[in-house]
Amino acid sequence: MGSPERTAADSGPNTRIGVDVGGTFTDVALSLDDRLVTAKVPSTDPQHVGVLEGIEKACDDAGIVPGEIDGFAHAMTVSVNALLERGGAETALVTTEGFRDVLEIGRQDRPDLYDLEAAKPEPLVPRDRRFEIDERTTADGLERPVDESEVRELAATLRERNVEAVAVALLHAYADPENERVVAETLREELAVPVSASHEVLAEFREFERTSTTAVDAYVRPAIDTYVGQLVDEAGDAGIPAPRIMQANGGIADPETVCEHAVTTTLSGPAAGVVGAAATVDDDDDVEGLVTFDMGGTSSDVSLVRDGRAERTTDAEIDGLPIRTPMVDVNTVGAGGGSIAWIDSGGALRVGPESSGSRPGPACYGRGGTEPTVTDANVVLGYIGPETALGGEMTLDVEAARDALGRLADEAGLEGPLEAAQGVYRVANATMTRTIRSVTVERGHDPREFALVAFGGAGPMHAAALADSLSVDRVVVPRPGGVLSAFGLLAADESYDAVRTVGVDLEGADPTTLEAVYDDLVADVLADASDRDAARVERAADCRYAGQSFELTVPVGETFDAAAVADRFHEAHERTYGYAMDESIEVVNLRTTATIPGTEPGISHEGSGAAVVGTREAHFPEAGARETTVYDWERLETGASVPGPAVLEQAESTTVVPPNWDGEILADGTLVMTSGGESR
Repeated sequence: MGSPERTAADSGPNTRIGVDVGGTFTDVALSLDDRLVTAKVPSTDPQHVGVLEGIEKACDDAGIVPGEIDGFAHAMTVSVNALLERGGAETALVTTEGFRDVLEIGRQDRPDLYDLEAAKPEPLVPRDRRFEIDERTTADGLERPVDESEVRELAATLRERNVEAVAVALLHAYADPENERVVAETLREELAVPVSASHEVLAEFREFERTSTTAVDAYVRPAIDTYVGQLVDEAGDAGIPAPRIMQANGGIADPETVCEHAVTTTLSGPAAGVVGAAATVDDDDDVEGLVTFDMGGTSSDVSLVRDGRAERTTDAEIDGLPIRTPMVDVNTVGAGGGSIAWIDSGGALRVGPESSGSRPGPACYGRGGTEPTVTDANVVLGYIGPETALGGEMTLDVEAARDALGRLADEAGLEGPLEAAQGVYRVANATMTRTIRSVTVERGHDPREFALVAFGGAGPMHAAALADSLSVDRVVVPRPGGVLSAFGLLAADESYDAVRTVGVDLEGADPTTLEAVYDDLVADVLADASDRDAARVERAADCRYAGQSFELTVPVGETFDAAAVADRFHEAHERTYGYAMDESIEVVNLRTTATIPGTEPGISHEGSGAAVVGTREAHFPEAGARETTVYDWERLETGASVPGPAVLEQAESTTVVPPNWDGEILADGTLVMTSGGESR
């Protein structure tokens, strides 16, 4: 996809780049004029090295220099890696006297009801770094003010302990933050470390979740500060604009904002993929929505898109840690291309969650890896050919893949590498099918009424098999599917959220009081917006029936209309749970979101024809070994028909069209597969 050398003068204002860091690869999407140039390079530690390498590679392919880039958007795994690997800051927690053990007590529930030895995750802040302050605020307001001298004494203790970050979460600070504000501001004056205050991170009730979210924010802030600072500096040295960072809510924000609200970056990459799917695929009248399926090197992420928007949640956990900030509702399972296959103590074949990563990677990478992985299974099955160049440049070692699967076959008592590969493929697919069911069937959605959108380096190889198991008859693979998270960064809106607990009965609520709260929340989100005049503000309320312990979020108009809110809540409750009740309604939280719409990059596709590059034997469930046509996706013309069995190859991903499926290329290069082709 190269082009003649361009100069800064003729590059225009539309040269934008998106870079998403994954566990195995760093994906790049460069949009200039109506062209889209993509690249994939191995992820590195530290991550910003691979980011800059990917930018340079994409720019070389496009015939420009990095200094010609006008806009840079970025998704990363820094914060989620810090949580999963417990590699965050030495964090202290400051809380109200008598409440230092909230993080440890939690909800007094068990991760597994029937496992007598089930263990809760260790708190991010150990007990010896949890400190108490003599103060008291109730749900009705300030009762006993904090003594500032006590806070300064505590600051001296924290300084002696060499803590790297501090979380402040006082009792009922969501209702009246005055005491917490004094503590946080005093600690910021006394200490040279980040201080996260719960009323700034999550102004909601529920002490455990608010404290946990604040502790996560403090725990990852130093890592985010360091990483973003390095990236901004080195990008600046290369003449690249400062990156806009993808947040878990599916919107981008400037570096300063995400450093101040580090917890919002916890699911940065998966959110970008869902945004990319929503931007490239129309969920038309024939389907209820889209199931997005992103299979990368380390894990697979599944989400829903309805009415053109990604489903969001405020009820999420990462490694057992509650996080209550708004985020794209993504379910993740440890089954990716690099997931290692193994035999458990009972002799059963298992896949993941341990991954081979990018170095050494799967055995077929030829970098010293010896463990059998899903990618190795796809090589042995013939889905990935020996001539395939992963990322456009990484050649494959087929014999190493066969050797790794052969050892697995010996351990499992299987006949050989092929039977082991078939088993790995089936087990990985079963794991991912369960995840798709968890966001569809288990939430009252019929997956047969959705289209499956597959992307990531490995997703399009497994998508049709998953669709078969779910009776889904349409699979969509966007042309930039191998780097769709990076593409989603180019299409992402700028977005900010704010919330506050009010806890009032809907019927007796004072609209004037609620409007005053909304005014404050609107001011909060607009303060972060890059262009207040361009921002679209949406208002919502979390409601529940009296006595319930969970809420549903419903939209609120420009003025608070109690009757309209009640109607929307009844409808939402019936849609979600199948019934509505004749009970009083409580308004628990008020929410606002400010959005500045992004600009979706245009994609032109002009296939040159002569797309068939050969054939090879591939093995399919039920159908067995079949001679399979191999296509170069970029050469396929608009409207081209792709009957299965077929393999479509790109530099960043490979797509499998099984024997019982047919494919068609749309005007933008997207592949739509439909079932009902040749019978099995």
